[in-house]
Amino acid sequence: MLRVITANLNGIRSASRKGFFEWLPRQDADFVCLQELKAQTADMTAEMLNPSGYYGYFHYAEKKGYSGVGIYSRRQPDQVIEGLGEPEFDAEGRYIELVFGTLSVISVYVPSGSSGELRQEVKYRFMDRFFEHLAALVASGREVVLCGDWNIAHKEIDLKNWRSNQKNSGFLPEERAWLSRVFDELGWIDVYRRLHPDTTSEAYTWWSNRGQAWANNVGWRLDYQIATPALAATATRASIYKDERFSDHAPLTIDYAFGE
Repeated sequence: MLRVITANLNGIRSASRKGFFEWLPRQDADFVCLQELKAQTADMTAEMLNPSGYYGYFHYAEKKGYSGVGIYSRRQPDQVIEGLGEPEFDAEGRYIELVFGTLSVISVYVPSGSSGELRQEVKYRFMDRFFEHLAALVASGREVVLCGDWNIAHKEIDLKNWRSNQKNSGFLPEERAWLSRVFDELGWIDVYRRLHPDTTSEAYTWWSNRGQAWANNVGWRLDYQIATPALAATATRASIYKDERFSDHAPLTIDYAFGE
C-alpha cells in the first residue's frame, strides 16, 4: 500500500505550533506533500526538515514568509526536481518532484488570483505553463501522483456557495474549463472524485477565515491528488482530516494499492 497525504499548512511554523508534527507520525504515510510553507531554510527546525522516519525535500520561495512547497518521504529518491524551469514561478517556490524509478511524487501550489487582476494574470500564465508540463508528464509514461492546492474548485459540488462565486477567483469559468481539460484531454484522474463522485460538503478542504465559514462548513474543495490512470485505479480510500485544525486547509489522505 502507498499512503499519500497532501496538506496546505498556511505556514509550517504555525502548523507546528498547532500540533501538526504530533499528528504526523500517527498517519503512517509514505509521502506527505506540503504547500505554503511560508518559510526558508533558516526558519526550519530539525523536526520540520526531517521528521522522525522521513527525509524532507523543499522548494522555498525567494520572498520571506511566502509560498514554498515540500515533500516528506520515507525513502530517498533517485532524483529531486525543484521548479518548472520558469524563473517567474520558480522564484515563488511552487513545484517539487521526487523521482523513484518509474514513479514520481509531486507537490504543487498553484497561485491564487484572489488578491487582484495582476495576480489572476500570474495564475493564468502558470496554468498555461503547467498544462504543458502535465502533458509532458503523461507522455513520459511514468506513474505520477500530483498533490497540491490548486486554488480551483472544479464543479458546483466542490464549494458551498457556487452561485455567488462564479465571478470570483477559484471558481471562474476559465479556471474550471482548464481543470476539465487536465482531466478530459490529458487523461489525469481526480482521485478523490473517482472514489467519491457525489460527495459535497464532506469533500471541502478549505474554509475562509472570514465570518463563520468553518463553523458553518462553508467550504471549498481546493486540495487534490491527481494521478495517472493506472495509479489512480489502485486508489482504495480517501479521507479528509478535520478533527484538529493545523491550517485553514484540511489534510487529504489517499491510500493506493500500488505495487502490490
